[in-house]
Amino acid sequence: MARDSADFAKQVEQMTSGKGFIAALDQSGGSTPKALGLYGVTPEMYDGEAAMFDEIHAMRARIITAPDFTNEKVIGAILFDRTMRGEVDGKPTAKALWDARGIVPFLKIDKGLEDKANGVQMMKPIPGVEEMLAEAATFGIFGTKERSVIHEANAEGIKAVVAQQFDLGKSVVAAGLVPIIEPEVDINSDSKGAAEDLLKAEILAQLDALEEEQDVMLKLTIPNVDGLYDDLADHPRVLRVVALSGGYSTEVACERLSKQPKMIASFSRALTEGLSKQQSDEEFASALGGNIDKIYQASL
Repeated sequence: MARDSADFAKQVEQMTSGKGFIAALDQSGGSTPKALGLYGVTPEMYDGEAAMFDEIHAMRARIITAPDFTNEKVIGAILFDRTMRGEVDGKPTAKALWDARGIVPFLKIDKGLEDKANGVQMMKPIPGVEEMLAEAATFGIFGTKERSVIHEANAEGIKAVVAQQFDLGKSVVAAGLVPIIEPEVDINSDSKGAAEDLLKAEILAQLDALEEEQDVMLKLTIPNVDGLYDDLADHPRVLRVVALSGGYSTEVACERLSKQPKMIASFSRALTEGLSKQQSDEEFASALGGNIDKIYQASL
């Protein structure tokens, strides 16, 4: 599916100013068993990796086709590679999202995390990233998401994480896509607040060095100080600042997010909280609709 320039312009506008949040449906191989377990699908219920990914795709398809999963409240969705290559209602997933639901599709491109060093976990190398980005564009993907983790207020480590993120982000921009740069700060860090101050300074320095039209999005842990990231949201190179739930419950994540005037949600576990394969379609739609509404209200 070739990119449509008019669609891309609409998607940029929706991500810049649309009301709602981004759904994170991008659990990878390492996090899929846990996500399935929470959904009521235990390892003895599937045989092997292929069957496991079939189960998670079925869960995601059920979410995407639910009545409340539309751009009235959900403006974007982040997909895992296998989800992008799969289909929903007989269409490639990204096309189904945009054409049928009006939801902007993103692709998770990182390949996991390096071991902890200098208080952070850098991204592992991404073999063939240019080819992956070119292919994503043909599927109709709007942007990407790439995650690192900050565990401590270590200036050297945080500087390295942000530099790596922006280097990759520039490659994404060069491929005609919009990167969601995600240097997550661990919500359980003893130095979370100090780490967030260091992170903000490094991100601002990188943003100031970007050229015209090198636009990015940011996905950040909800900060200890309300409004800390407002300056980032106002930066001319930033389309939107979105918040990850980071392990907070839906209730806590939404309560904390509601105090951040210039952040919207990009939640994963909080979105799927309380969902189960065993639920009837009516029960499933009701539970998902309740989560969507809570996250939407917190994102306004």
